[in-house]
Amino acid sequence: MRKTIGIIGAGVVGTAVGVVLSEKGYEVTGVYDIKPEATWQLAERTGCITLTSPEEVSRLSDVLFITTSDSAIKGVVDRLADSRAFYEEQIVLHMSGAQSSEILDRAKVFGSRVLSVHPIQSFASPDRAIEILPGSVFSIEGDKDAYDVAVDIVEAMHGEYFFISREAKPLYHAGACVVSNYLVTLVDFGVKLLETTGIPKNMAVKALMPLINGTVNNIEKIGIPKALTGPIARGDVSTVLRHLSCMEEALPSELMKLYSLLGMFTAHIALEKGSIDEEILEEFRHLFKKELMRAVSTS
Repeated sequence: MRKTIGIIGAGVVGTAVGVVLSEKGYEVTGVYDIKPEATWQLAERTGCITLTSPEEVSRLSDVLFITTSDSAIKGVVDRLADSRAFYEEQIVLHMSGAQSSEILDRAKVFGSRVLSVHPIQSFASPDRAIEILPGSVFSIEGDKDAYDVAVDIVEAMHGEYFFISREAKPLYHAGACVVSNYLVTLVDFGVKLLETTGIPKNMAVKALMPLINGTVNNIEKIGIPKALTGPIARGDVSTVLRHLSCMEEALPSELMKLYSLLGMFTAHIALEKGSIDEEILEEFRHLFKKELMRAVSTS
């Protein structure tokens, strides 16, 4: 028999997990959000009752999801602990990527077990989150004797999963941020380069999207380093030299440094791919180090 679930925090993630698990046969016994409208909307979508406090939700839930903002999790846990609203054998979990399950540890005093179950996804809206949460990959971290509950939840959403330790959570989250957040920065860098040639920003973004999507598809299908293409992968030092020469006239030194740092790391991926040798790698390293030193001296 599946455990009942309660949700404190009816934002994007809380709404998505509530709706998806309800559709998969889990009984949602109660929801609460600091915004009454959000509470009512999620209760309506999951067919559960609306409750007026986090304590009520906790006391009615075998599995308690605390899906507030990261900064609010500790306050909710402290409130529930102070009210003795946790109980023995209850599972208390959050879905934060940045926080480990340690932030839930006050619940363990009451015999509860704690988990962090984080979907490696970017959710722009509740409806979009409901659409893409199923099939996501999740990290699971926390009390090992509660892993089976986390696995059941993930498998109900047709997801995949892996386990990590509390100590690994910051580096894990940093990796996810680099791929998601820094990708936006990288695309913005490419757009700025196109803009310097007179291409309007909206057209530059539109023009680059097929290239971005194609690269992501290649990473998914053939992996890294095989997905690496372009002049560095080909060992084409002369083309990179032309890039740098034109950039020197058109770009601030900070963007020159960014190009050179990215190029340095890209050359090592090309070596791993086997498309360049150590000699060409050293040429690229010398070229980029020289540019970095020049950029530092002029900044």
